[in-house]
Amino acid sequence: MALSHPDYSDLDYDEMAKNIGLKSKHIPLLLSSYIEETQPLLARLKSAIDGDDYATIRTAAHSLKGSSGNLRFNELYEMAKEMEVAGAEADTTFEYAKYLEAMTTAVETIKI
Repeated sequence: MALSHPDYSDLDYDEMAKNIGLKSKHIPLLLSSYIEETQPLLARLKSAIDGDDYATIRTAAHSLKGSSGNLRFNELYEMAKEMEVAGAEADTTFEYAKYLEAMTTAVETIKI
């Protein structure tokens, strides 16, 4: 998957709940927790990218991939997966900063 710019501002709580096997009344709490836990991951990624710390890029992207996948944020999942693989390979040609910007913007579109 190529770099994308997902927009999650119009989430359907009922559909989301159905897809992950929960009741829709639990979705706001889940989203709140996701956003709260994602902010430090994004900050860690920025710091790691700035310092060419590929091991930290890999682990932070892995964490973001897991939590995004659990909530079926598929575009975020795929971008984090690509970043994780690039970090594991210490790929100096990967566009880490562009992916981070796209992922950060996508998370910012999530409204509770």
